[in-house]
Amino acid sequence: MGSHGIRDRVAIVGMGCTRFGERWDTSADDLLIEATQEAFSAAGIGKDEVDAFWLGTAQTGMSGMVLAAPLQIAGKPVTRVENFCASGSEALRQACYAVASGAYDVAMAVGVEKVKDSGYAGLNAFPVPTDGTGRTLTAAAMFSLVAPAYARRYGVDEDELKDVLARIAWKNHRNGARNPRAQFRKEVDRDVIYRAAPVAGRLGVFDCAGVADGAAAAIVCRAEDAGRFTTDPLYVKALSFVAGTGSGSMDPSYDYTTFPEVVATAKDAYSQAGLTDPRRELALAEVHDCFTPTELVLMEDLRFAERGTAWKEVLAGTFDIDGGLPVNTDGGLKSFGHPVGASGLRMIYEIWLQLRGRAPEDRRIATDRTLGLSHNLGGYPGEMVSFVGIYGTEREGD
Repeated sequence: MGSHGIRDRVAIVGMGCTRFGERWDTSADDLLIEATQEAFSAAGIGKDEVDAFWLGTAQTGMSGMVLAAPLQIAGKPVTRVENFCASGSEALRQACYAVASGAYDVAMAVGVEKVKDSGYAGLNAFPVPTDGTGRTLTAAAMFSLVAPAYARRYGVDEDELKDVLARIAWKNHRNGARNPRAQFRKEVDRDVIYRAAPVAGRLGVFDCAGVADGAAAAIVCRAEDAGRFTTDPLYVKALSFVAGTGSGSMDPSYDYTTFPEVVATAKDAYSQAGLTDPRRELALAEVHDCFTPTELVLMEDLRFAERGTAWKEVLAGTFDIDGGLPVNTDGGLKSFGHPVGASGLRMIYEIWLQLRGRAPEDRRIATDRTLGLSHNLGGYPGEMVSFVGIYGTEREGD
């Protein structure tokens, strides 16, 4: 990897996040205003003190005016970016690098998606012409291939692996039940999860993330200026992004038990942040659990577990809120919901709350570690984009 990183050069000084869900009573404008106003309030500034804006959205709008209009931002750059489900993370990455470059003093990253009252169950994929060799399966069908592949490679009985996946869903629903902004706020018994109606392969309804409306936002500045806005900022330690070649589904050697793009971003991010043992150095991780097998594989791709052992760690409670490395303490995509353009920033919002001791007491982690990780992906096994960010409460040299 060629990234030199921007470790400790940029700070997050304000964040906001709406409630995710079927927000029939709100428009995209309402969601954007709600998330940005919370972020402005946290940083103690108004929109006029922000020099440039980045908006991540997949299909809620096609230009920077999607944000400029409701916020009435005049005479400033507002850039709309899109990178599948990693669009919110991409907005943050670009805002941070713009500040680190010296081009701007203060920047804002915003993510939004408004899909529930669009006439579609979720995103309406654009009919991009292809050569006829591309994937034709749904996202659920593609990710369902991961479970039997993992079971076969590591000698795990498929029924036992189904129990493992049910425990992942149970954990995330349990965390989400304690999150007032989550789409789904009920604990779900593992037996109910296990016996839920099938969606694709052996994946059931509770193995799949919810489709939601929502928005999230972050304000960033130079690290040395963070004290002007807050007494407890988060410092950006690493931002890594990789776009795959899309060749996995046609590659006979690809076995669906790993996501190479995630492995690459994790390696780069750990190098940027100076981490050598992420499982023991991180306080928490928010990962892209679009489907339960995704979270299982991510535990190994992100080096939280050795290859072929993550299923045992899940059953042992390693990634529970009181485990060795809490994962998806806010409920994850599974329970918090997945408004595509907002999810990446929503993950960082949870880290913002937890590391600063602001999460609700009944789901607040107990740790003296000071680093959190967010992982966001878009696409499908063998053809995806991946983002890994690392953030901390302490700045080297302070």
